[in-house]
Amino acid sequence: MRKYAPIALFAYNRPKHTRRVVEALLKNAESAESELFVFSDGPKSEDDSSHVQEVRQYAESIKGFARVELIRRNANIGLAHNITSGITEVLSHHDRIIVVEDDMLVSPFFLRFINESLDVYEHDERIISVHGYIYPVAGKLPDTFFLRGANCWGWGTWKRGWALFEPDGKKLLAQLRQRNLCRQFDMDGTYPYTKMLEDQIAGKNQSWAVRWYASAFLHDKLTLYPGESLVQNIGNDRSGTHIGRTTVMDVVLRTHPLVPSAIPVEEHRGARAQVAEFFRYLPLTRLQRVLSLFGIKMKGKIR
Repeated sequence: MRKYAPIALFAYNRPKHTRRVVEALLKNAESAESELFVFSDGPKSEDDSSHVQEVRQYAESIKGFARVELIRRNANIGLAHNITSGITEVLSHHDRIIVVEDDMLVSPFFLRFINESLDVYEHDERIISVHGYIYPVAGKLPDTFFLRGANCWGWGTWKRGWALFEPDGKKLLAQLRQRNLCRQFDMDGTYPYTKMLEDQIAGKNQSWAVRWYASAFLHDKLTLYPGESLVQNIGNDRSGTHIGRTTVMDVVLRTHPLVPSAIPVEEHRGARAQVAEFFRYLPLTRLQRVLSLFGIKMKGKIR
């Protein structure tokens, strides 16, 4: 019998979002043969306690997966540490993992694509991960393609990929500067990833994702993306900690299966250019304006 990658779901205080994410995962045929690990961070305050408890009560009731395990954090350890330590915990017993958060609504074909891609590229050291989300760029993208680096909205990797994660932002920034890669790291100057990394070092954010991206980027690793998104972020509704209400990142989910096919294992220049253009023009400008309405300065996705 085929073995599917375990799914790690990271949740905090949004029971309605968590339920929607789980229900979407259950629409994937592969869920019945997949283990689900729910990592529930502890409350920051008394105000959050009831919502955290509601998430945990729901998690204890989840059925439809091969096995469900709820990991309760005794205290609030924060999004970044909850995710990075949780991934490490799962990969201490498994050779691969699929990662979702409580605001990642997936397509019914998400698990199939991630699992099949993890199988196809298992032994290709050039590839560090597989991603389910793709930005709503203006033009048509290939069915699948590679970009340098890594991302954080519904993805999968192997133990060998996560082994390259460097948690020390100072080391990452020093390498980027030493190798004169900051502009390229910033998607040719269209997205402030370097500033985001600087802010992480300064304690202004706790982003794990910028460190994951930088770790992959500095090792010159590639991530496989779908041309049509298999993930929708439903957390941009003011329910999250780090972003206000916006529809800039909204996508239409792919409505039919996506099978990874043989493509050149190299960054797709056209896809990279389209993502850079998405960042450079109207969508990012609109996002900055929306965030400014809520007094939030744009420093990149704070994850």
